[in-house]
Amino acid sequence: MADFARSSHPGVQAQLDRLSMLSPAGDRLGLERTAALLDRLRRPQDLLPPVFHVAGTNGKGSTVAFIRAALEASGHKVHAFTSPHLVRFNERIRIAGRLIENEELAATLTEVIDAGAGIEPSFFEVATVAALLAFARTPADACILEVGLGGRLDSTNIIERPLVTGIANLALDHQQFLGTGLTDIAAEKAGIAKSGVPLVTQLYPPAIAGRIGVIAREAGADWLPRGTRWDAAARQDRLHYQDERGELDLPLPRLPGRHQAMNAALAVAMLRHQDALQITPTALNAAMGWANWPARLQRLSPGPLVRDREVWLDGGHNPSAARQVASWAKHAFSDGKPLHLIFASLSTKDPAGMLEPFRHVADKVHAVPIPDHSCFSPGDLIEIAADLGFHVDGHDDVEQALAAMSGGARVLIFGSLYLAGAVLAANDQLPD
Repeated sequence: MADFARSSHPGVQAQLDRLSMLSPAGDRLGLERTAALLDRLRRPQDLLPPVFHVAGTNGKGSTVAFIRAALEASGHKVHAFTSPHLVRFNERIRIAGRLIENEELAATLTEVIDAGAGIEPSFFEVATVAALLAFARTPADACILEVGLGGRLDSTNIIERPLVTGIANLALDHQQFLGTGLTDIAAEKAGIAKSGVPLVTQLYPPAIAGRIGVIAREAGADWLPRGTRWDAAARQDRLHYQDERGELDLPLPRLPGRHQAMNAALAVAMLRHQDALQITPTALNAAMGWANWPARLQRLSPGPLVRDREVWLDGGHNPSAARQVASWAKHAFSDGKPLHLIFASLSTKDPAGMLEPFRHVADKVHAVPIPDHSCFSPGDLIEIAADLGFHVDGHDDVEQALAAMSGGARVLIFGSLYLAGAVLAANDQLPD
């Protein structure tokens, strides 16, 4: 789908405008265009420091955040490429610990788009290549790449020999690209496996695990699923991790939600199953509190949009994420204060599946559109929510929804990372 990226910097916006005209078809999978573009730019991917490559449906961005926090706590300089951005395109490219500056971003995008003449790369392919080019020009100790879509044919999979690969939680999403069943989706994610490289994964049901195991063996990867050569559990407000190198007793992550403990555990396992970079137990301990990932059960600060309300924000956009968030809300919000859900959904998603877990958790649903994106109308969402038994109203935007509810209600904004980005921008709360 189109990304509708915007920038207040005229040089960056000029290149984003060019990019939108070059790739009107939106998402396209395949490595051919990425490889051709990188060849024209003299293969910057060959100059990268050791690469951590992370795939998954939910949790891969949080896993990246934990890996980066632990590496930086150990004194390492870290590049990171993540997607999508929430407010500014710059968020996708973090060079040696800092977001790419506008002038550098504009120049890099110009160079990549110019080099792509005749190749017609997609938005994400240009973003990936721009990140790799920027990373190759600045020294660092490690590089983390988050898969954009799938894995096997995602442009980040151009890296021939990463240091370690990992797969976070799996769920149904992007079926139009990745297949209609979880085993098909798992196979696409497992396509990041490389010969002789550890593939560290979460624990999955037998059919899914079996498919991943077959692909890992065919690739010659060293497959390390949770529950075999490493394991982790959250109990008594601690994260207990163990592998053949020993046991760790870590604090639970500062990021809310029990699911974040397993994202953190995956990050720990990836870090512990490589030998190129030294990571101390003290750094792993610090990472639990340092890691930050905006729009993941984030409590918003007072600002122009939320003012002094209690408002939480999560960019979850599939039923699996909804179950995790609803479970957290059910246990975290046990004081009897009403919970109002401000909800939106892209037209390619499953709004009924995302709303269903909030039955008996949310007192009311406020349906809103997603600015500048193809989405379900508030009217459509009203009908879907009402069929599920919710009290529901529709509004033109989040600001109107907030104005319509009582000041005593607790608010959770949920359903789309694009909606989350618009909320953060309206509240003057830019990710850094």
